[in-house]
This record gives sequence, C-alpha cells and structure tokens, in this order.
Amino acid sequence: MHYYKRNLGDYAKKAGRLTMLQHGAYTLLIDSCYDREVFPTLEQAIEWTWASTEAEIEAVKFVLSRFFVLDKEGCYVQDRILEELLNYHKNADTNKRIADEREAKRREKRTNRTQIADEAPPNQEPITINHKPIKEKATVVACPPDVSPQVWQDWLQLRKSKKASVTETVVKGARAEAAKLNWTLDQFLIEWCTRGSQGLKAEWITEKQQLTKTGQMNQTVMSGLTRGLLGGGNNVKFIES
Repeated sequence: MHYYKRNLGDYAKKAGRLTMLQHGAYTLLIDSCYDREVFPTLEQAIEWTWASTEAEIEAVKFVLSRFFVLDKEGCYVQDRILEELLNYHKNADTNKRIADEREAKRREKRTNRTQIADEAPPNQEPITINHKPIKEKATVVACPPDVSPQVWQDWLQLRKSKKASVTETVVKGARAEAAKLNWTLDQFLIEWCTRGSQGLKAEWITEKQQLTKTGQMNQTVMSGLTRGLLGGGNNVKFIES
C-alpha cells in the first residue's frame, strides 16, 4: 500500500507533544507499516527507522510503547493502521473481481464477434407479404446449340431493350413454350423477335394462327360469291319472296 490518508488534526491531537526525534521515529514507523503491510518486531522497527544512536533507539521504543500494542507473536500493532490495511485489501479484492468479470465479458464479446464474422450474413430483407419478391439476378447464359448466333444476339438485344433479364429459367421457359407448338427454340425466338414483345407464350401464337385461318376462309367464301354474281353462274340462286 503506497498511499494513505493522514489526518493532521488527529495526528496533532495524539502525538502533538512528541519531541522532534520521536516525531521522526513515529512517522517512519507509520510509513513502513503501510508500505510493507505488516507490523514490526522491536528489532525490525529499529531497522526500518534506521535508528543507530542510543537516543534514536529510545525514541523508537517510546513510540512503540505509546502508540502500538505488542501482540502474542511479538509484533507491535496499531488498530487504526490494521483497519485501513484490511479495508484496502478488501477493496483491492473487490476491484480485482470486477476487473476480472469485465475482462471476461470483453473476451466473450470478442469471441462472439469472431464467430459472427465467420458465419454467413443473415438475410436483411426477408420475403414477407409486406416485401417485394426478390428478383432473379441475371447471369451470363451461353447461346444454346440449337439456336443460331444471330437469332440469339437479336433476342438478347430485345431483352436488353425491355430491361428484362436473361437467365437459364427464362430460356427453359421459352423452350417449353416452343415444344407446345412443335417448334424449335430457334423458331420460337425468331417469332419473339418479330413481335418485339417482352414475353411470348405458345397460346398467343395459336390464337393468331386461328384468327388468320378464319379470316382466310371468310375471304375465300366472299370471293366465290363475288365471282358467281358477276359471272352469272348457274350455281347462284336467288330466293324470291
């Protein structure tokens, strides 16, 4: 213990009548007891105060007999110094325990941070009814072997102009739609580029073909009627009312 409080009023009240030599012996004994945290025997007290002359030794003996109590082990003890040393060790133990607990928590936090750094980052945007679905990221898709490079490049340019991604899923869907028409993927992509649409389904093409056939049949019928009327054919008959 390298620091202690010295109450000047208490010291003057208890040791105010000491001689200068006795003051020096008492001060050196107090400092030595706090510094060493033990109490001296008579021989140790003389050694700690560097007393060499008969007067200095007598001053040490006087101070010991006046302000200290001899215990069973032959040491001179002062109650006030003993109380402060005990409180000091108690506080030191408490402070050490708190420091150890604080350091243990810091080590635990560092360990947890290390584990988190090694783990995959959590999804910060979970898919819920209040969130937009995560769009499939575009990746570089190679030109399929059954599609000509020119058709593929035209289709890629169309997708880019529509700000639409090109993924394996999109190509697989296009191939499935082409199969519904008994077309090759190359034929399907040509039709897609011709239409210039963002998407294309087989049913759209089927509907167009049906409409085209219906229009052609109607046109054939009208043409036959027109030729019959103009040529006066025998097959044209008018119903009289």
